[in-house]
Amino acid sequence: MLTVTKLARGCGLSRSTVLYYESVGLLKAPARSAGGYRCYDAKSQARLRLISVYRKAGLRLADIREILDRPATGASGVLTRRLAELDAEIERLRDHQQAIFRLLKGKTHIGRQKVINKEKWISIMKGAGFSPADMNRWHSEFEAQAPSEHQEFLQFLNIPAEEIRGIREESRKGAPR
Repeated sequence: MLTVTKLARGCGLSRSTVLYYESVGLLKAPARSAGGYRCYDAKSQARLRLISVYRKAGLRLADIREILDRPATGASGVLTRRLAELDAEIERLRDHQQAIFRLLKGKTHIGRQKVINKEKWISIMKGAGFSPADMNRWHSEFEAQAPSEHQEFLQFLNIPAEEIRGIREESRKGAPR
């Protein structure tokens, strides 16, 4: 006969897990000793080992109960159903993974989504009344006050590196003093 602690240790589980399985009826309540201690037999130990194997395989307690309480029908139906559920869950997780990849692909820096490009920015500046000379002054001021941020902004607009170098060189020539 085994105490709850010895049974739990022998199956690699916690004492509270064994008591929980007993409370939900997955493990039958054992006989008690004269002192009131639970006394599990070899049959309980074998059942708990099976429960542990099925739990490690990812089965839900309801599925384990079905397998253990109806041994004549066998585990194959439950295992086949659970395998199909896992396949569906894996597919759903892959869909989530692909959605995250698509979101990340549209970003130049973490947390910043590309929603504007060079052409759109020029259109906005023109719409605000900026002439080409005004835009050049704007770049010169930006380059003079915050050169690294100016570089980052131009990259954000997805401007090719060679063109960025040209814009920045011109901006330095006409930078306000």
